[in-house]
Amino acid sequence: MYINGHWVTERSHFPVTNPANGEVIGEVPDCTPEDIDAAITAASNAQKSWKQTTAYERSGLLYRAWEIMLSRKQELAELMTREQGKPLKASLNEVQYGADFLLWFAEESKRINGQTIPSARGNQRFITQKVPVGVVGAITPWNYPISMITRKLAPALAAGCTLVLKPAEHTPLCAKAMAEVFEQAGFPAGVINVITSRDPALVGEAFCTDPRIRKLTFTGSTAVGKQLNARAAANMKRVSMELGGHAPAIVFPDADPVHAAKGLSLVKFLNTGQACISPNRIFVHKDQAEAFLAELTARAARLKAGSGFEAGNSIGPLINEAALQKVDSQVQDALAKGATLHTGGQRLTDGELAEGCFYAPTVLAGVTPEMKIYREETFGPVAPVVIYSDDDDVLAMANDTEYGLAAYIYSNDLSTAFKAFEALEFGIIGINDINPTSAAAPFGGMKNSGLGREGAQEGIEEYLETKLGGFAL
Repeated sequence: MYINGHWVTERSHFPVTNPANGEVIGEVPDCTPEDIDAAITAASNAQKSWKQTTAYERSGLLYRAWEIMLSRKQELAELMTREQGKPLKASLNEVQYGADFLLWFAEESKRINGQTIPSARGNQRFITQKVPVGVVGAITPWNYPISMITRKLAPALAAGCTLVLKPAEHTPLCAKAMAEVFEQAGFPAGVINVITSRDPALVGEAFCTDPRIRKLTFTGSTAVGKQLNARAAANMKRVSMELGGHAPAIVFPDADPVHAAKGLSLVKFLNTGQACISPNRIFVHKDQAEAFLAELTARAARLKAGSGFEAGNSIGPLINEAALQKVDSQVQDALAKGATLHTGGQRLTDGELAEGCFYAPTVLAGVTPEMKIYREETFGPVAPVVIYSDDDDVLAMANDTEYGLAAYIYSNDLSTAFKAFEALEFGIIGINDINPTSAAAPFGGMKNSGLGREGAQEGIEEYLETKLGGFAL
């Protein structure tokens, strides 16, 4: 752990394993309540001086961290592939994406502006000032173990906040490596603290109840996010939550079904389906279903599972046994209720795959609302296809979910696409675009998919308070 500028190792430890083969690749300290308190104390003490730094000083440190991160790109990517399982090419892309946030917010730190406001009184002047919210408690997930760190830390640091980071217990080694990047960049002691824990509830409780933590930022499941939000609200803390998703993808009748299948196969099986913006319900018109399913099935069947270090492998392992069982449970439930299996549908156990948590890329057709997979987030390599007709209100079907993170549209008609964009109740919508994300673009959802936005100008606002000054002359 990294607390107040020092590495803490003399604790009981828990192992970190490679999900591709079960091999133990390292171990990290299991924090105590005293460690949590020490980290919060360090951040609270450092906040006093850190908030006084200039925007240009903070920008310079973030820019330096960006340079270091890129110089270690290969090393960080290889660590991610060992710890999380995704193919090395995907890990390299994520390190680059994560570094983008450091560069973006290095610039945004110099764009924190107040304003002057006219008064009805001739002898009065109003001005506003943006000030850091204070100490931040950050909890990051395992599916994007580096970019989710920078997406939270970069705007917090740019705004003048100090923080305590608790990474997912499945991927703490990536967080340790990122702490080394920030240390090498020269961030002062106590500004960034990293604690690791086998029991995340212990840290979450402290973040929600300790009065020195003024802001909680969390990426993870909706169920856990609701619990944290309730505890934080009881103590009047600022929160931002990036939670679950159940993204619909609509292929309208005027779209090219083969082109749509190509794009949706790429985003569906990205990170083995372990992405909150992964399309989980694919709505295809009955007139296009045959061509669409033929292309999607052919592409899914060609995907090769295995170690992320082997060239040609594009499907990594699921993160653990529980995740694999959840995916298979949804598939078996759908088949029992009448879905048609086009490819996949089983755990992969051939050769070295038997040592890991691999599931075959799967395509299901004839998915209906009675099936679990229609309602529940899958977080795995399963593409459920819902076939609709002219009489169906496909936009209402797409909105029929408690989630509201991402959605996708395929249409060659501008009017159709724009009407769908306006009607869909989701925070991120890709129109003929399977990658509607960037450090410069706001990321976040509606309904049970979360609160607030990350990235873009909105991302830094999550870590700022507005202070008003009224001057009588």
